[in-house]
Amino acid sequence: MSTAPAKGHADFLRMTAAEDGKVTCVVNPHALAADPAVFGIALADAARHGSKAWSQAVGCSEEEALERIWWALDAERSSPTDDPQQLS
Repeated sequence: MSTAPAKGHADFLRMTAAEDGKVTCVVNPHALAADPAVFGIALADAARHGSKAWSQAVGCSEEEALERIWWALDAERSSPTDDPQQLS
């Protein structure tokens, strides 16, 4: 996986996971658009890409993977397990 965006592209979201499962998420809204709805569209696109990746990696169907992704997103939305902090 490349760490630098392709020419003419900019990172708007970078996520990393520590060995203990803690996730760091860096969002650059200036690289995407003024309307945060565009970020939501990108997250939905990422969920669909993720379902393809999980399907290939673990042998489940894309539909099963996507259903689990949506389930977890809905669960996290209704009862957050994280308190986002501003990075310095």
